[in-house]
Amino acid sequence: MNTEPLLRLGLAMWSQTQWKQSVYGDSPVSARLERYAQIFNTVEGNTTFYALPTSPTVMNWRDAVPEDFRFTFKLPKTITHDLQLQHAQAELIHFFNVMEPLTDKTAMWKIQLPAKFGPSSLPALERFLQQLPKDFTYGVEVRHWAFFNKGEHERALNRLLIAHQCNRIIMDSRPLFAAKADNPALIDAQRKKPQVPVHPIATAHQPVVRFIGQCDSQINQAFFQRWRIKLAQWIREGKQPYIFIHTPDNLQAPELAVALYNTLKEAVKPNELAEINLRQHSDNKSDQLDLLF
Repeated sequence: MNTEPLLRLGLAMWSQTQWKQSVYGDSPVSARLERYAQIFNTVEGNTTFYALPTSPTVMNWRDAVPEDFRFTFKLPKTITHDLQLQHAQAELIHFFNVMEPLTDKTAMWKIQLPAKFGPSSLPALERFLQQLPKDFTYGVEVRHWAFFNKGEHERALNRLLIAHQCNRIIMDSRPLFAAKADNPALIDAQRKKPQVPVHPIATAHQPVVRFIGQCDSQINQAFFQRWRIKLAQWIREGKQPYIFIHTPDNLQAPELAVALYNTLKEAVKPNELAEINLRQHSDNKSDQLDLLF
């Protein structure tokens, strides 16, 4: 029997001090990942983009989550940004050797490319995809404007990803830019996050959506309305969407994830919902969490 959830929902990180009331309760810092994994069934592993973890850290991550939890880890920026996927075989082998204990609990390896990685670099991407281990699932996030104009360059990218069964990672930052930046967190987020068009295409079995919300719940819900329809459509087509929720400083990301999840449930028929449901808590220590989920 296939026990894979129909949809995986998570946040941009698993450790945030300000989530004590909404996620961790009385859990110690060392148990944050374990507690997070009792609620969500996936997470964005951004830490590997900046530095490789030590072997003990990799083992701790593996042991902190249940068998059905799935990480998504970014490839190091040394590979994607410094080398731009070229002559990176040694670094790639080293990365997967370090992460080997986590491969069974990793759903997707993310290739986040810089804005300067444009159409002329597509041959490098194709060669790189051909070099990757064949048993893993991959996602690619591009930021060059040529890949967002629905022209030949974007079609070439999509054809390449479809040919290699590689998921295109879709960033929806529209809510973030929908209001005037009137606080430091929003100003900083608008400065750092790309403002690119949203093209909801699934190039493989596990389409990925990064939804960048903000403090105004009405704005978030307005922009999520089409996603609730698209995600439900993908589920009915047999795909398994991944959706990651962000907010400007990520302090309210757990609450936003719950709100959008409840909106999504309204778009999916009860008999199709199956195992979309968020995890039940293993204890009743956090009253706020029991109310949220």
